[in-house]
Amino acid sequence: MIKKNMKTLPEELKGFINQSGLQEEKILYWVNCDRGIDGGFVDTYVILTEEALYRLSNGQTFQQEKTFKGFVSKTVNKDLKPLEMNQLKIERIGIDEIHSIQVVNLIASGMLVIKAPNERAFASFTNGNMARAVKLESIFSKLKKNESIQFQKEWGEEEDAAACPHCGMIYPEKGRPVCPKCLKRHAIFTRLLGFARSYKKSIFFIVLLMLLNSATGLAIPYFQGTILFDQALGGTGIFAGKIALVVGIIIFLRTLSLLFGALFGTMNAKLAANIVFDLKTNIFSAMQRLSLSFFQKKQTGQLMTRVNNDANELQHFFIDGIPYFIVNAMNIVGITIILLIMDWKLTLICLLPMPFVILLIRWVFPKLWRLGWRRHRRVSILNSIISDTVQSARIVKAFGKESVEIDRFQKANLTFSDVEQKFNKMNSTIFPIINLITQIGGILIWAFGGWRVMHGDLSFGEIMSFVTYIYMLFGPIQFMNNIAGWWSNCMSAAQRIFEVQDAVPDVSEKEDAVHLEKMRGEIRASHVGFCYEPNKPILKDVSLHAKPGQMIGVVGPSGAGKSTLVNLISRLYDVTDGEILLDGINVKDLTAESLRKHIGIVSQEVYVFMGTVAENIAYGNPECSVEEIIYAAKIANAHDFIEKLPDGYDTMIGTGGYSLSGGEKQRISIARAVLHDPNILILDEATASLDTETELQIQEALESLVHGRTTIAIAHRLSTLRNAHYLYVLDQGKVVEEGTHEELMKLNGMYKGMVQKHEDALKMKEVI
Repeated sequence: MIKKNMKTLPEELKGFINQSGLQEEKILYWVNCDRGIDGGFVDTYVILTEEALYRLSNGQTFQQEKTFKGFVSKTVNKDLKPLEMNQLKIERIGIDEIHSIQVVNLIASGMLVIKAPNERAFASFTNGNMARAVKLESIFSKLKKNESIQFQKEWGEEEDAAACPHCGMIYPEKGRPVCPKCLKRHAIFTRLLGFARSYKKSIFFIVLLMLLNSATGLAIPYFQGTILFDQALGGTGIFAGKIALVVGIIIFLRTLSLLFGALFGTMNAKLAANIVFDLKTNIFSAMQRLSLSFFQKKQTGQLMTRVNNDANELQHFFIDGIPYFIVNAMNIVGITIILLIMDWKLTLICLLPMPFVILLIRWVFPKLWRLGWRRHRRVSILNSIISDTVQSARIVKAFGKESVEIDRFQKANLTFSDVEQKFNKMNSTIFPIINLITQIGGILIWAFGGWRVMHGDLSFGEIMSFVTYIYMLFGPIQFMNNIAGWWSNCMSAAQRIFEVQDAVPDVSEKEDAVHLEKMRGEIRASHVGFCYEPNKPILKDVSLHAKPGQMIGVVGPSGAGKSTLVNLISRLYDVTDGEILLDGINVKDLTAESLRKHIGIVSQEVYVFMGTVAENIAYGNPECSVEEIIYAAKIANAHDFIEKLPDGYDTMIGTGGYSLSGGEKQRISIARAVLHDPNILILDEATASLDTETELQIQEALESLVHGRTTIAIAHRLSTLRNAHYLYVLDQGKVVEEGTHEELMKLNGMYKGMVQKHEDALKMKEVI
């Protein structure tokens, strides 16, 4: 049975299908092969159906090479002509004629090689199409063997292009087709405002106070100018001679305005702190749901920058940005309306420079956006170097590489400084120019307004009020001028945060995933294949079976794929081929909670968190009692050395705390696993870096730990596997031998050679 979920066909292929009579539903898979077999770039498609393999090509070679430096070269596409049916070269080979299809890795490219019956190159492609070529090879193999072809999720519509179809920019995140260059900024702004939805009541009162602050502020210039000079001092109107009353009203309005401003400022500061708290929590939570591969591809400093710096940048958005943007926008509207009512001619003269200001802002905005992105990348690199150097301080000191690290930091710091200077230079030059252009309007008002006062068209009080409103207008306009830089910083930070939130985990839980409250612990891996990169398999057709309560040993040289195998069992990664079953259920169908609850890992790389010894042990079960922590420590042979620590179980360890030895950390890790109490236990080189005496202590602890649990043990030291019920020997990603210890020794193969080398090493150690 073939369940299809095909990626959308290009228009060229649809044209071929329509004219050739081939039915679209018969197409199993297709690959765009964009390189010529003899070099250059050609427009070629390889199509696989149940009956035949097709190659479609226009045979036209590009004149220029492709470049991949963040953008797909546009000069290449100018020479590209789409497939034309009348010039199309079509080759068809029946499935029965083809013995095999193989993908061969080349430098930055690959090649499809077919055997039909002679072996020959069929098509070539760049690395961007490697994954689809490998899938085509896999589908063909299943088709030849008459096996069921179940198309996986990543084979279908979800498979996205690597670059933006509009501008050609390569997407920064795989699987997330969002182009930073083409992304609509208002969409980010709208989404960012979504974080404030849960604070609607506070926002209502803040906006109300802003309106009151703005209204009282706008009334003051009228009383200071027209009312005070023309009526109170001029002796006309309802306020004639009432100077004290007018001054009192002005003081009262200023006090009200100040009070309203202080209230909304206080409320806004609290609101912004809460929103930024939510932002940091949200991005940290988003990072936790992502797969292990995400963290392996990112630098620590880069992630720290996104959690701290970008979130803090957005604090300015909510404190200094949005509220004052609203206030200044309302002031601009209110003052403009008042000015138009007072004298529309003078108002239009005042606004003459505004078109030039708008043009300058439109010109500078994208430049500031790009400089903001460059500055973020440089500061991320800087933070990463600091993080790496601090974490590897022991290695740096041991090799005497302090000067090398200083040089490395200096270079990164210099590049960051260059970008920072360019950003600040643009800010410090363009915005004073904009402010100067804006203030030309004020000069024009004094000139024309003074001329009209001299001719009696305006009173002195009116011109004073008008000029005061003009200067009140300059402040908000200057804020709006400077908002381009602020907006650029905040939107760039928001975009980077949303990239983490929107990142798609490689390993995701199904909506109808099965939750297992109890697990017997049966493990079955069937024909498992896995690769981190297309056509570079780490595991090939690996099968193993562990019965409940059984201990299985996996041995082999470094790089054989042992650790990768146990990572697949615990579903830190998903298999590329085959399946892994726990109690007869595919791991992909189980909830993450079921897997984490019933699978425990003791690794060679032990991490101790900053905290007490008790807190580190209780990490496996935070709700445990003190008695349970001590019991777990005793089983792990850790109780005795913990009792000798300065504060016993309350001793602070980890960063800045008491320093534990490798063996002590390993026993803490085992105690953590005991408290976790899993049904399936994975021991990944748990004693590889320990001395013989410590290894014996750890062995005793492990024997207590594995009792009654299904255990997968990986080890270089074969003494770790002396109690294993069954052994699998891996070499270059394949199971080359399997059986009990006695059976493998009789084979006189790789396992026996490893045992003999181990014994020779022990004898040599005894002699030494």
